[in-house]
Amino acid sequence: MTKEFAVPPVIFPSGGNPAVGGASNTQQPRVPTAPFQPPRPSNSGIPFMSFEIGSATTAPYGVGPIGGGPTASSAGANFDEEEPLLDELGIHPDQIWRKTKSIMNPFRVNPTVHKDSDLSGPFFLYFSLCLFQLLAGKFQFGVILGWIVVSSIFLYVVFNMLAERNGNLNLHTCTSVLGYCLLPVVMLSAISLFMPPGGHISFIIAGVFVIWATRACTNLMVAVADGGEEHRGLIAYACFLIYTLFSLLVIF
Repeated sequence: MTKEFAVPPVIFPSGGNPAVGGASNTQQPRVPTAPFQPPRPSNSGIPFMSFEIGSATTAPYGVGPIGGGPTASSAGANFDEEEPLLDELGIHPDQIWRKTKSIMNPFRVNPTVHKDSDLSGPFFLYFSLCLFQLLAGKFQFGVILGWIVVSSIFLYVVFNMLAERNGNLNLHTCTSVLGYCLLPVVMLSAISLFMPPGGHISFIIAGVFVIWATRACTNLMVAVADGGEEHRGLIAYACFLIYTLFSLLVIF
């Protein structure tokens, strides 16, 4: 003997609940609703497309890159207007040559070209001196660089102490002038490769080049900066000590 239980009807909050019949307790399947679709224009020839492809203007290939960047023609024009790489780095070979050529004449140094100081020429002369010393069997890159730095600071302090308030020499200009006047010492280093070490001839030639560098550096220091004319002798003595040290480094 079976016993029947009364099952209460199930009510869903949505409107798609099945109707409960008296004769049947089975649920009717829900009818799926279509997903949201944007309205399509009536003149669209391609299904599922909400815009017209023909309305967009097509540019020829290569005219404009993706992202709206500059075109190839404008990029080429901007590249032509850029300065050379050496000018952007502050290296002017013609200016370096004019300054070096002005040192070649120890009796008439042109101070006009040295008004605009730079360190490209002094670094070139520094590497040249180190190279000649290396050919002589002396590895002195750090020693020469340290002496140049100390000599520049020494000459800068001496000049400004002598000129007092009238002195307007800065360290950059002092290093530039001192480095360009290192040219006679570089020439001495190159000549010393073909001379026997030691002897009176080496000292005589070294003395000539030291006087050359001292005269050029003194004239440039007095002409480039103000307040050094009345202290020319003391400035020349400081320059003489500096280039004597470099010449002794070359000889020994």
